[in-house]
Amino acid sequence: MLLSIADWWQHLGNFEKVLWGIALVFSSLYLLQSVLSISGGDADHTGGDADSDVNHDDGIDHQFFTIKNMIAFFTMFGWVGIASHYSGMSKITTILLGLAAGTILVLMMMFILKNMSKLRHNGAMQMQNAINKTGTTYLFIPAKRGGVGKVHIKVQGTLHELPAITDDETEIATGKLIRVKNIINDRILLVTVADNSLF
Repeated sequence: MLLSIADWWQHLGNFEKVLWGIALVFSSLYLLQSVLSISGGDADHTGGDADSDVNHDDGIDHQFFTIKNMIAFFTMFGWVGIASHYSGMSKITTILLGLAAGTILVLMMMFILKNMSKLRHNGAMQMQNAINKTGTTYLFIPAKRGGVGKVHIKVQGTLHELPAITDDETEIATGKLIRVKNIINDRILLVTVADNSLF
């Protein structure tokens, strides 16, 4: 089998050897990269650790020139180049098609990574998500912002005990159903009795 592969290689033209060399080498690197990525050993040190930072959601821009993108680019370039060449296209057309295919693949990967990072869930509670939610008073809340009480309220699927004040004319007793109207200073809930609220 090795002899047949060597014989096949010897009969290739120089241009074909370049295309096959690029396709085979970078396909091997792509497979190795995929295995390392699955096993957790993936790292990309080009372009300021761009891919690594993206995976950890550090807010870095999705860069074009990274090791991952280079491997993907030349893998696509090689195979599209081979297909174009054996379809009878000229060398210039083959090269241009390979470059276009590689660039499109990298842009698609960047687009997917960018949108995946947007979909990532931030587990930290966002106080704004409590607005219009209902809960119950845990510690009574003095009337007309006369003091701070506490409420139990479910935000982002988790029950929280949060400080609360009210603009209501009367205090809100413990155990009363309340609705969150607003957030004060990003940390205190402005609430009202839910029975008096319009939903």
